[in-house]
Amino acid sequence: MKKDGTISLVLVILLLISCNNGTGKNKGTAAKYSSDQGAAEISFKEYEHDFGKVTEGEKVAYVFSFENKGPGNLVINSAATSCGCTVSKYGNKPIPPGEGGTLEVVFDTSGRNGMQTKTVSVKSNSKTPVVILKITAEVITNNNN
Repeated sequence: MKKDGTISLVLVILLLISCNNGTGKNKGTAAKYSSDQGAAEISFKEYEHDFGKVTEGEKVAYVFSFENKGPGNLVINSAATSCGCTVSKYGNKPIPPGEGGTLEVVFDTSGRNGMQTKTVSVKSNSKTPVVILKITAEVITNNNN
C-alpha cells in the first residue's frame, strides 16, 4: 500500500511540473533583458487601425510598428486578442534601445456582421507594461437571396 501511495505522489508531482512547463518562459527573458541600463519603453506609431468596409469572410491584416524609446532592451511577452477571430504575430527577440519592431494583427471576418471592434493587449517589460491596440471594421454581409 505504501508503494502505491509513493507512486501516486510521484505522478502528481510530475503532473504539476509538466503543467508549469513553458509557462512564464518569457518572464526570465524579460528580466534578463531589462538590464541595469533602465527600463524599455514601447511606443507604437499608431494605436488604432480602421479597416473600413470589408466583406464577410475576408481575412484582413494590419501591421503595427513600434519603437523602443527607453534605455533598456524591450521584450514583448504576449499579445492577447479579445476574440478568437483575431490573431497577433510578433517577434520574441529583444529589441535594443532606438530600434523597432512590428506586430501583425489578422482579423477573420467569417461569421461577423456590422461594426466590429477588437483589441490586442500587448504585454512587455516596458515602463508601460500593457498597451492596448484597437482595430475596427464594418463587416458587410453579401446576401445573394
